[in-house]
Amino acid sequence: MYNILIVDDEPLICRGLANLLQTSGLNIGQIFTAHSGHEALDYLRIEDIDLLVTDIQMGAMNGIELMHQAKIIKPWVQAIIISAHETFQYAQLAIRLGAKDYLIKPLKSEQFLDSVRNVLLHMDKPIPAEDEYMSQLREHFQMEAPKPQKMERLNRLLGAEGESPEPEASELAALGLHGPYFALIKVKLDLDSASASRRLQAGDEELMRYAALNIVSELLGKEWNHTAFYSPGREISILVEWDEAAYGDSSVDKINQLEMIGRSLHHNINKYLDLPCVVGISQILKGAGFLPALNEQARKAILWNREHKDHFVFYYGDFKWNLFGAEPTEEELTEQNNQIVDKAMEYIQTNYAQKGLTLHEVAQRNHVSPNYLSYLFKKNTGFNLWEYVIKLRMEESKRLLQQTDLRRYEIAERVGYESPEHFSKIFKKYYGVSPSELKK
Repeated sequence: MYNILIVDDEPLICRGLANLLQTSGLNIGQIFTAHSGHEALDYLRIEDIDLLVTDIQMGAMNGIELMHQAKIIKPWVQAIIISAHETFQYAQLAIRLGAKDYLIKPLKSEQFLDSVRNVLLHMDKPIPAEDEYMSQLREHFQMEAPKPQKMERLNRLLGAEGESPEPEASELAALGLHGPYFALIKVKLDLDSASASRRLQAGDEELMRYAALNIVSELLGKEWNHTAFYSPGREISILVEWDEAAYGDSSVDKINQLEMIGRSLHHNINKYLDLPCVVGISQILKGAGFLPALNEQARKAILWNREHKDHFVFYYGDFKWNLFGAEPTEEELTEQNNQIVDKAMEYIQTNYAQKGLTLHEVAQRNHVSPNYLSYLFKKNTGFNLWEYVIKLRMEESKRLLQQTDLRRYEIAERVGYESPEHFSKIFKKYYGVSPSELKK
């Protein structure tokens, strides 16, 4: 069953859509409603949300920003955008962020339910029993492998097959590469893992690689200008490129988007193929002459899985390579990671009551990606980062309830919540009693 979050600053619309879904006969578990982007983010952080349905124009945080933050928290959450205006710019940005539909108000019941039904139908294809798995995979994929000559030329440009001469414009054009900005995502498949090796027969390794390549194509689709191909060492390489106009659009953080892709790839390859993998992401550089450097960055990023075996998506820029003359020692790495977590805790302790505090903001202050900060924070403290924010907010609100005569809305305001009702829901979930019950 699927959990759905509906977000609109008009409570009547939230209630109407929730009632419509409850009587739809769809495979729905819980329906949550929120009246602002910040309230919605709390649900996304603490509940298991599968589908986000959000209005695009709401107060302090619009639907596009909410969707962006949702994808940082859980890249696999699906989204439907609703809007009172048929604005091409909004629609284009929503689709680029992965929205499955863009619906215009006033919503027609059947159109809305068809859109939700379509998203849910494509969201989860159950993994078959192990003995049926490979036979179904063979039936599903009619293999048409990428052309060997093209793959060889692409890998040569990356320096993955020996020489990497400066590419000429004609060769880049023949390979469908234009740039001038490039990033590289590498997916290293673990075909020797226990889950893979017990199923694979002769020839099945190639089938699994092809199935993984298909997942790449489905996830990136037409929204991303990319080229995906096999590389040596059981890897899939994905070259992502931007022209000057696309790169100049600062409305979305491109590194965060690359990380969302990486986490989605890991999640889906693991989920649908039951195949472990590690993802390495390079920085973004201008000029095809830097393709070998991007390849080396993605390769180095993957190597960090040796240090962090319980983490699977790595961005090269998260590691301060320039601080070390050679390969950093384990002690140096530990010290660097501890500093990141200590600074994050210090920033959160100072700013936890700030309305609209986000993981992205805390990560920016530390000059690391939200993905890596989340991992380190949990590893070092035992707390999910947002659990720590809620802990500080709840402890302060309990103190204020017990030691002052402040009203509920005043306490909600002081600890960073826009809505007293939302504050009460979080408080009751945390302590098991409402603020008024605790006060008594």
